[in-house]
Amino acid sequence: MSENPNDKKSRKPRAAANKADSEISKPTQTESPLSFDTRAVDVEKRKFITIATACVGAAGALGIMAPPFVGSMAPSERAKAAGAPVEVDISKLEAGNMMTVEWRGKPVWIIRRTPEQTAELPKHDAQLSDPGCDVTSQQPTYCKNSTRSIKQDIAVIIGICTHLGCSPTSKMQAGGDMGEAWTGGFFCPCHGSKFDLAGRVFRGSPAPTNLVVPPHQYLTDTTLLIGVDKAEA
Repeated sequence: MSENPNDKKSRKPRAAANKADSEISKPTQTESPLSFDTRAVDVEKRKFITIATACVGAAGALGIMAPPFVGSMAPSERAKAAGAPVEVDISKLEAGNMMTVEWRGKPVWIIRRTPEQTAELPKHDAQLSDPGCDVTSQQPTYCKNSTRSIKQDIAVIIGICTHLGCSPTSKMQAGGDMGEAWTGGFFCPCHGSKFDLAGRVFRGSPAPTNLVVPPHQYLTDTTLLIGVDKAEA
């Protein structure tokens, strides 16, 4: 078959045709004034994330370490339970009232007696099991007196019955449900032990000894330190 001369003229070389087609199909990239290099951004982002993570980790580590460090500067609960001294402000304690604090996990009563209550203490010595505080283990030597205290009007007593470890109830007012002869003190409802306002036990009570007076001293006229003997000041 003979070729048409016109066909030769209209044909293009195959390589040239493919190149032209690819250039036609290739999208034209127009650079926007808002375009930027995302690779550079990714690098900067990674740097920021790395630094931020390191800072947060350091802060977390300090946060974990801080409480034990701060806590070590203050007496721990274990130290208090072992007998760390307790400082008490008694400036607001009025005559005829009492307050309770904790020392070694035990309630400690601080009683401010009225002059009348203090005057009544030696009047019922004959009714007591140990009026002279001869059981020396129940109080420090500086409290071996009729008031069992450093100051006559202020008693410091551990509020635990010496019978079976109950906590007696305060019956500080005279008379009442304790009877006309009652001049104020403490009553253990568990087994009926009675104590006066110096913590001395009445005869016939199940409790064998007086209530315990803990070691204590006065830092000022209105500040007590419980747990340290007066002799050690």
